[in-house]
Amino acid sequence: MSFVEAIENRRSIYALDKNVKASKEEIVKAIQDAVKYSPSAFNSQTAHAVVLFGEESNKLWGEGGIAETALRKVVPDDKFAPTAEKLASFNAGIGTILFFEDQDVVKGLQEQFALYADNFPIWSEHSTGIAQFSVWTALAEIGVGASLQHYNPLVDEGVQAAFDIPKNWKLRAQMPFGNIAAPAGEKSFAPIDERVKVIG
Repeated sequence: MSFVEAIENRRSIYALDKNVKASKEEIVKAIQDAVKYSPSAFNSQTAHAVVLFGEESNKLWGEGGIAETALRKVVPDDKFAPTAEKLASFNAGIGTILFFEDQDVVKGLQEQFALYADNFPIWSEHSTGIAQFSVWTALAEIGVGASLQHYNPLVDEGVQAAFDIPKNWKLRAQMPFGNIAAPAGEKSFAPIDERVKVIG
């Protein structure tokens, strides 16, 4: 599979189940390699990932779990049914990847390179975005479906406590993954000539 074919193959998969053909070891290796080789400003390597399997992932998405507990504080009971369905769909897979950015490294770079201090938090967001995309594509390449979720900062405290996350790691996204129970729908694209300008 070429690189372009790989990124074309990566889609937001919301219909997940546990019938994954790839082994746990293959999945972990794909995630490790994707994070390891994702570029970052000044080679800062601020991106971190925590991979939750089985019951550990259930702590996040399951009934009475971290996400439900946090969301019930902000979503009225009479409107919670669609939210519960979403959480159940995330929990239907075999695991979740939590993406973090190391704020101590960001602050250290701000102090070391004061001229660029305002840019390091921005570059940190680039770092996590690249890592997320890389992992997402690597999973798609081995036939594992995933979607990218952003329940931070609502779930931050619960995640930190449940999984012993260092305080300097800032949660940026969550990626539930599993077998592709149903393919993604058709995707429309704006004319590429309007998005990519060629000069010269």
